[in-house]
Amino acid sequence: MALVCSNSEAMTDATSHPPFEQLDYVYMPSRDVASDVGYFVETVGSRLIFAIEAMGTRVAMLELAPGPPRLLLTDHLAGDWPILVYRVGNLESAMRDLENHGWQRGTTIEIPQGPCCSFQAPGGQRLAIYELARPEVEQHFVGRRDF
Repeated sequence: MALVCSNSEAMTDATSHPPFEQLDYVYMPSRDVASDVGYFVETVGSRLIFAIEAMGTRVAMLELAPGPPRLLLTDHLAGDWPILVYRVGNLESAMRDLENHGWQRGTTIEIPQGPCCSFQAPGGQRLAIYELARPEVEQHFVGRRDF
């Protein structure tokens, strides 16, 4: 299987492979997080992991199936397209590897789990890569229900 890059070079198993370990989160914008949580829990049958309201924003994590990815609904994410959040072993190394294939670095931020870089593909798709530097953080939020 080949991944075609923006510089028209293919990343193949023979030369390199993408640094992505796993799709951990689908980060989705929501106009009404509480209402959307109700739909996903009551209609779809999702399990609510947490629903947090802090610093003027709401974020809810849902599990639609055992294992990743988990769905994150939030009212502070601009736009209508979700962000696919992939875990990498080492963020700096992953960014260097991707840059070697023509990728352009996006915005680098800290999320509760560790350092993260979000970016947009030429077709408008939104992605992020992050390093799981603080694996214990998510457990601190489990069961929290602010709304």
